[in-house]
Parts: sequence; structure tokens; C-alpha cells
Amino acid sequence: MAAKKSSFLPKFIVFLIVIAVGVGVILQWMRPEALVAEVMRGRAVDAVPGSVVVEAGFIMDIKSEIGGRLIFTALEPGKRFKEGEVLVKIDTGDIELELEKLESDFAAARRRVEIGSSTTLELANARDNLRNLERLSALGQISDNEIIQSRRAVQQVEQLVALEAVANQNMLEGYENQLLVKRRQSDKMTVRAPFDGVVSEVIARPGDLIGGGSPIARLISTSRTVEARISEENFAGIAVGQSAAVRFLGYGDELYEATVAQILPTADAETQRYVVYLRVAVDPVLLVPGITGEVSIVVGERDNTLIIPRRALFGSNVYVVTGGVVELRQVRTGFTSLNAVEITEGLVEGELVIVDRIDIFRAGDRINTVLATAD
Repeated sequence: MAAKKSSFLPKFIVFLIVIAVGVGVILQWMRPEALVAEVMRGRAVDAVPGSVVVEAGFIMDIKSEIGGRLIFTALEPGKRFKEGEVLVKIDTGDIELELEKLESDFAAARRRVEIGSSTTLELANARDNLRNLERLSALGQISDNEIIQSRRAVQQVEQLVALEAVANQNMLEGYENQLLVKRRQSDKMTVRAPFDGVVSEVIARPGDLIGGGSPIARLISTSRTVEARISEENFAGIAVGQSAAVRFLGYGDELYEATVAQILPTADAETQRYVVYLRVAVDPVLLVPGITGEVSIVVGERDNTLIIPRRALFGSNVYVVTGGVVELRQVRTGFTSLNAVEITEGLVEGELVIVDRIDIFRAGDRINTVLATAD
């Protein structure tokens, strides 16, 4: 009987150990899981934050200076046009009739001028008469008064010829000007794309009768501007050529390299934010007008310093995980960029900080960790 009890005791102890190990494994398995990142050394970036919005280079209502009936349109929403391509044509029938009449009248006027006028003949006769009188005067057969009167008559006819020439020139130039005006009107009735763009709205259709200056369609240029808006306190250190990182809200966490291309010298009167134009290394197709985002413009850098992901920081604190236990740690920060922050005090290289779902953890929690991939 004693032998049976002595053999039962070790088995019971082994059983308890197995149970304890199993419970430990289960408890370990049931611990919440936290995404963590390692405190690393690298380059800290001092970056100025700002909001970003993509704007179309131009938005224009397409209009015709001349009214009339639309007889052709190539306009369709979403259709792209190159600068100079025909968008619409307006009926030019009436103007073509006017042009035809003007050209006929112009040709007739030129023929009349080429033929000459009776005034020219009068001038020739007056000059012949003066020469005869001068010959007779030399023979002493007529008085000087007759010579004077004849010379005045020649001058009068010469003035008439000169005035007639001026009137003829003015008439011909008037016809030329009228023809140019009508041809220009005819050209304006073919409306062309003023820039490379995409049709966003079609207002008039073939057969519509439109007035001069009435909108026909709306065209958005294919060029884009990426506009960053910077607060007054952060504006002073920004300069053309500085590098930046842009994140568009519609495209997740992906960062796009950018450069400061232009700085407007005055702030917006309503928001008191300064406008900076960026040149972004991104497929232009992604730059949809109206899309927003955030920018981080680099104004300073520092090498060989401790860096953690910016999302690990809340206030001036982080959660550090040591041996599977969460610890609340107060830190001092330095340079801050879009994704990372420099730590000057409070952490050491190699420690692990929680970077996701920070609100669900508390100091003293026991957790399992999963190492996050680098941003």
C-alpha cells in the first residue's frame, strides 16, 4: 500500500507541472498583441508641416465672341484636346454672303480706279492750255493776267486730282479693312482649344442658337499645381529648392518626393496661411484636381540620432515594451518630420515602442509583440 502511494506522488507532481505549463502557454497565447518598432539611429529631419491641395492649372468657360447657330461640336465630357484643336463651329453662312459682296465691290472699285477719271483729262487739257498761253505771252499777243488765271485753273484741277486720289485710296483701304474684319469674324466662329485640357462640362449642343459670349463648355487644363499652405509661424525657414515629402489622403501612406518650386510672398487674407507651390515626383494622372493631403518641407537635418516612428508618440510620451510588459515613458523630442521624430532623451537604441492602437494599452499590461516593417 505504501509503495502505491510513493509511485503516485511523482506522477501527480508531473501532472501538475504539465497543467502549469499548459496554463502558462494559454495565458501567453491569450495576451494582446502589439505592433512595435525598434528605436534606431539615423538621420533626423526638421520638417515644416502643411496642408496640400491639387489645383488645375486653368479652368475656363469656352465661349464664342460671335453668336450664331452651332453646326458642329467635338465636345464630350472627359474628352481631351490639344491646344489649337477645333472644339465647335458656328454657322458662317451669312458672313460668307457678306464677304462675297464685299469682294465683288472691292474688285469693282479697283477697276474704276485703274480706269481713271475725267478730272485727269481736265488736268491734261488745262496744262495744254497753259502752255499755249505761255507761248503767246512770249510773242506779246496776250496779257499777263490771262497767264495768271490759266495757272490758277491748273492748280485747281491738280488739287481735285489729288483729292480724288486720296478718296480712292481711302475707299480701297476701307474695303480691305471690311474684308479683314469679316474674315476675322468668320475665323472666330471656329472655336479652338486655348490650351491642352479635358472637357468637364458641355453646355451647348449642335443646333443650339447661342449669343456672343455665351458659355459653350468648360475646359480644365491638363497641367496641375500642387499648392501647399503653411502657417505663419513655420513659414520663415522655407526657401525655393528645399526638398519635401507629400502624402495624398486618397493614396494611403505612400510618400512622394517633392521640391519647393515657388513661394508667394503674402499670406491668404482669410486663413493667414502662406502658399508654396511644389514640384512633386508623381504620375500626373494621380494629380486629380481637388485631392488633398499633407506635406513636410525639410528645413534642417541631423545625423546619428535616435529616431522612432511619429505614430508612436502621444503628447510627450511613448509606450515601451520590456520583457513583454508595457511601460509608460516620458521622452524629449527634437526634429519632427511627416513619419518620424527624433528622441533626445528618454529612450535608448534597441528598445521597442508601440506604434499602433496605442489607446488600448496601459502601463503594466503583459503583451506579445510583432515587429513593424520600416516606414
